[in-house]
Formats: sequence, C-alpha cells, structure tokens
Amino acid sequence: MNITVSVEINSPKNRVWHAITDFENCIHMISGIIDLKIIHKPEKGLIGLKWTETRKMFGKESTETMWITDYIEEEYYCTRAENCGAIYITKISLAEVEDKTLLTMSFSGTSDSIFIKIISSFMNLFFKKSMIKMLEKDLNEIKAFVEKS
Repeated sequence: MNITVSVEINSPKNRVWHAITDFENCIHMISGIIDLKIIHKPEKGLIGLKWTETRKMFGKESTETMWITDYIEEEYYCTRAENCGAIYITKISLAEVEDKTLLTMSFSGTSDSIFIKIISSFMNLFFKKSMIKMLEKDLNEIKAFVEKS
C-alpha cells in the first residue's frame, strides 16, 4: 500500500522543517499523538533518532517504535517502523512553492509474511481510506501550528 498526501503551508521552508523535526514537542502540534518518548537521540543529525509514538487508531491505543533512516536537512526525512511482520516507511518532504512550503507525507506498508500479505489484501481498502484521513489531519494540524506561530 502506498499513500501520498500534501498540504501547502504559508510559511518559509526552514520554519516548517523546525516544526516537523521538533519531536519532543510534536505532541502539542498533532492531536492524534497521545504520547511520544525519545528512546535514542544521536549526538549529531537525525539518522538513528528513535522514539515510541502512541496514537489512538480504530478505537484502540497503538504504540509503534520508529526511527529515522535517512534525511537531508530542510528537504526530507524517512522513518521506519516494524510490527507483526509488516514494515512501514514514511517520507516527509518539503518543497518551496513561491513564498510557501509544500509539505508532503508518503507512507508505504509492506510485508515479508505471506499470511500478512493475504490479510492486507482484504483490509487495504478500509485501511487505506483511514490512513489517508489520518495523514491529511496530521498535515493540516502541522499547517495550523506553523502558520499560527
């Protein structure tokens, strides 16, 4: 499953970057995050930053461990999470559009497990619509936070 959503933010790219990489405070920006705990913070840069993030999904709390695998300052960062045989990759990227910033979130979910692949094929339609709504909500809340500050 692959999902990509974007939002245009009336703010310079560096301010948007600062907001989306302030992991310790993102709980105040994104209402879907119930709790976030940093597990490992690298001395320099973002690669290796690791945290647990708790969200309410489908009526239940779900906690995932995520880490940053790649980034270019003020351009993008990629996260990875693994759970029950599934691998989740998210890329959050920024692009300048005149005096605004286009913030894009791309999400992909894959699995090495045949059992998970079979179950996923049946659930993808429902899950995909819910994921699109959640990602759009996150981006719109980031937009509102950045434009307000």
